[in-house]
Amino acid sequence: MSAEIKVEVRKLPHGEGLALPAYQTTDAAGLDLLAAVPAEAPLILPPGKYAMVPTGLTIALPAGFEAQVRPRSGLAAKHGVTVLNAPGTIDADYRGEINVLLINHGDTPFPIQRGERIAQMVIAPITRAELVPVISLSATERGSGGFGSTGR
Repeated sequence: MSAEIKVEVRKLPHGEGLALPAYQTTDAAGLDLLAAVPAEAPLILPPGKYAMVPTGLTIALPAGFEAQVRPRSGLAAKHGVTVLNAPGTIDADYRGEINVLLINHGDTPFPIQRGERIAQMVIAPITRAELVPVISLSATERGSGGFGSTGR
């Protein structure tokens, strides 16, 4: 069983009436984020274009945590719509609105309706690293082999 933390959330005026992000199943890792676009004016995302989609939410993460904004696999598989900067990172000290940068890799315009699940947000602990300058690194079997060096 995973640990649970409390995250403060605030709805902005254009997010009123929308449900809070929620896990869709017991073991889901991500909370679904909803589009806070006007009901009377869905956002149309043309093929090959991207747009910042508001969620109408701000959050206060505890120190030592981040929120990752990730694509929803169904939108990607069925429509070619995904998060452009996946995963997007929300730092613990950020207090602005959560926006989702979506891109349409599909062939047809994709309408984004108010309340539509557009991405998922995963809350995760972070580890900070101390970078230590050295003259050389330890040897490994892989060495400096990069892209494709271990197979196709």
